[in-house]
Amino acid sequence: MAPGYGLLAKEAIVLLDKFSAGRQCLDDFMEEASKDLQIRDTLQKKFILDVVSGCIEHKRLLDVVVNVFYGQHGKHLSREDHSQYVIICYLATFALDDLGLQRFRNIIKSLDVKKMHTFLTFFFTNLTTWIQEEWNAIYDAAFVETRWIHPLQRWRPELDILMDQLVVKISHGNQVKKSPKMTTEPQEFSITKPKLLPVSVTEPLPQQEPCKPVPKSTYRAPKDMQMMEEIKQKNHQKMEELLYEANMKQFRCVNPHKSEHAKRVMSRIKEDLDSKLKFNSFNSSGLPPSNKTNSWPIKLNNAAIMRQGALYDRQVEEELQKMERLVEGAHEPSPFLQWQKEMRKKDLQKELTKIEHRRLEGRISYEEAAMARTRLMERNQKTAQLKKEETAQLMRSYAEKRLQEEKEMRDLVQQVAEGHKNSKASKEKLLKFKQSIVKEVAEQKRELLRQALEEAQAELSRKFKVIREIRAIESLPHFKVNSFDNTESAGHELLGEMSLMELKERLAFLREAQQTEQHEKREHILEEKHNKKQLLLEQLDAINLHTRVLAQAAAIRKEERSARLGFQQVMIQDETVLALQKKLEEKQRERQRLKQTKSKTPKTSEPAAAHTGTRTKKSLPEKSWEELEQSLERHLQKDAPNVVS
Repeated sequence: MAPGYGLLAKEAIVLLDKFSAGRQCLDDFMEEASKDLQIRDTLQKKFILDVVSGCIEHKRLLDVVVNVFYGQHGKHLSREDHSQYVIICYLATFALDDLGLQRFRNIIKSLDVKKMHTFLTFFFTNLTTWIQEEWNAIYDAAFVETRWIHPLQRWRPELDILMDQLVVKISHGNQVKKSPKMTTEPQEFSITKPKLLPVSVTEPLPQQEPCKPVPKSTYRAPKDMQMMEEIKQKNHQKMEELLYEANMKQFRCVNPHKSEHAKRVMSRIKEDLDSKLKFNSFNSSGLPPSNKTNSWPIKLNNAAIMRQGALYDRQVEEELQKMERLVEGAHEPSPFLQWQKEMRKKDLQKELTKIEHRRLEGRISYEEAAMARTRLMERNQKTAQLKKEETAQLMRSYAEKRLQEEKEMRDLVQQVAEGHKNSKASKEKLLKFKQSIVKEVAEQKRELLRQALEEAQAELSRKFKVIREIRAIESLPHFKVNSFDNTESAGHELLGEMSLMELKERLAFLREAQQTEQHEKREHILEEKHNKKQLLLEQLDAINLHTRVLAQAAAIRKEERSARLGFQQVMIQDETVLALQKKLEEKQRERQRLKQTKSKTPKTSEPAAAHTGTRTKKSLPEKSWEELEQSLERHLQKDAPNVVS
């Protein structure tokens, strides 16, 4: 296999010359190349494809060396050898460890020795200088040093020997060229009678057992298409439902009662007010408020327990400091808190007035949109009626045109059938000629099959002979003598050399020492865990105590606040709100008048759309619009029971 690597390298050079980076994709190029190399052995084809793909992938790295080499020696080089230098640079940099020095030497000697010596001398001379700097600019410096520079430095002594051999071969080639040419003297032919080759009797081919039929469970039709069809149907059904729901609830954002957003804003304002009141009551009460009524609804980890305990300790210290300041003569800010509470009440009432103002404006816009929708429905019905009449006219004209085209087509088919009657004789002659060609091809095919059968029989007999020789060699007995003593050393005269038995004893002692050390560490860890658990239990007891006290204080404050403060939502009825309510009532009355006028107008029946004379029927778009309008009215009556009439 080794002598053939030079030919493989030449084929890789030819294949690399065919690749053009701007016009071809690497994967497509490698697939075409693998198809062209199918006659090769698997390992040979893999070597060629790996070298070509590696040169293309690392083109940026290899061009750094080859382009500078052409810049310095370009006068004596040709551009046809560019791929040759790229492949040699790739093999030396990336594949020298896998390829081996012997195979690399064979590849170098199979090419032009003088050019290879010049290129390798240039490459290894500048490897650790500017080549390494250029590679560091492309890749990481540590990666270049460990992956490419160090392996090449390790191979440097063997490569220097190879360079010396190339120099000797170049000098020897020059001497051979200078020596005079030797002339050959012709000799007479000795014509003898050829010997007859013995005819070898071919052994009969072994009959192969009939193969079992493939079971039905081997291949089953994939269920992907069926699953995709089901998913499409479900998505289509879901889309129709969402469209119907969107048509039903398209004006829900301006419903007559307060919207969800308004409710959320009001609840948020109330919560902010309550939280601020709780915060202010903290100054006048004895203990800080707490929202925790239960003991512990969730499981706390160790860090949370420690943080909660530290928080309660800090709150107790702050409360004690406040009590000390009150004892020393400080006063509570009760009048300021009362004024602050009244101002927040006023702000809340103003905010509620703004929300009511926005709600009434939305309701008015909803009424205007409903009236515009009724007008649009009437206009759409008239447009649909005109469109149906135009469609019926177009269908009639199209049917007449199709009848005329079918008549012309029948006439053309009749003419073509009359011309085909005269071609029967020519078809019979062509059939006889094809039959003669088929007979000749069948005879040639039988001859080729007979030759292939003879070659297969000869190859099979040779393989049987080789197998018998291998089995005869394997049947010979093998004797193995084992004279190993566990108590004796190897005798290499090294420091610390010991026998296998001594090594086992020392390992046993070391294992016992490690086990005792691990046992001590485990006991120490268990003791620390126990101490930490005791500390956490103490913190939990303290946290539970604080939680119960704070819950009792919060309950007392809540009772006092509910007895003292009766918060009532007072709506300020200003002039703008009253004007908006009057405008809303006018819009509702106008919409009711439009609905009554629409119900009094008689419904016109639709004419027949097709020319076949089918029965008159109410159109589907009109029916769907009426159903949608009725459902929208029901929905509005259900969602708006408190509309001002």
